Amino acid sequence: MSLARAAAAPALAQRVFGMLADGEVHSGERLAAGQGVSRSAIWKAIGALQALGMEIEATPHRGYRLARAVAPLDVEKIVARLSPEVRARLRQAEVAWALDSTNAALLARCEPPAGRFDFLAAEYQAAGRGRRARPWFAPPGGALCLSLGWSFDALPAGAAALSLAVGVCARRALERVCATPVQLKWPNDLYARDRKLGGILIELRAESAGPAMVVIGVGVNCALGATLTRRVQETGTEPIDLVSLGSPGCDRNQLAAALLDEIVRGVLEFAAHGLGGFAPEWAAADALAGHSVAVSTSAGLFIGQARGIDADGALRVEGEQGLRRFNSGEVTVRAQG
Repeated sequence: MSLARAAAAPALAQRVFGMLADGEVHSGERLAAGQGVSRSAIWKAIGALQALGMEIEATPHRGYRLARAVAPLDVEKIVARLSPEVRARLRQAEVAWALDSTNAALLARCEPPAGRFDFLAAEYQAAGRGRRARPWFAPPGGALCLSLGWSFDALPAGAAALSLAVGVCARRALERVCATPVQLKWPNDLYARDRKLGGILIELRAESAGPAMVVIGVGVNCALGATLTRRVQETGTEPIDLVSLGSPGCDRNQLAAALLDEIVRGVLEFAAHGLGGFAPEWAAADALAGHSVAVSTSAGLFIGQARGIDADGALRVEGEQGLRRFNSGEVTVRAQG
């Protein structure tokens, strides 16, 4: 089954996903009886889930089971885990089974009042994306795809550095909930063991000298599995997930709540004080610091040593032509030796 067809008809597949989430073996007959459908329909639903990247083991005469148990995303559980002060700022909360993109869906909606926020999470994104419109692969149960919509009365000074502040917030949440040490790769990637654990995508809808809505998307790899890992590698990225980092039981609902808590507090701090309060933590987790890097921009390629970020969040790189700063660009670490 194609990915497009698998994502287009989610109802039965979603229910089967919920029944398999405990990681136990479930017979096709029991699944069919529980849903009031034929075993053939269950077989098709299993195929749809596998097409979305889920690892489902099928054992003859026994049934089906997930490669590992998962906790389905649950909007009530996420909201209940929010701190009271952050929950008081929440306007709208939603968890969807399948969307093209949580960021795109929030951007298309009416913005929340200033100082309030909406959030939207999805088990599967048919058109999830990262920087430069790169695809973001996330099987149901295997990742956390979360977007937060926030409105400012006016865009804060230095708003281009907001993604760096959000990176610090995401790092705090991951280390608190999953005990996972995280590095930050400029400008908006979450790394662990020199591989990509997640990413941040911030999109803006604003009027000149007026209100501004930002949508902050965070994606975290929880349990990609072998098939999705290979697909990500084919795009030129080496991924890692929480399972590989020793956190197979990390509760995605708890992690979502922690991310929302940290990001909401972080956005308020950024609006009041800018990047300064986040800079020491960012520097301590800087995955590029001291490395030989290549920065690709529309003006060409620049090679040098990464020297951290400046007060505005620009990347500093020292090369043969001196120290240069970059507000945008594609950065790769060069092999040593």
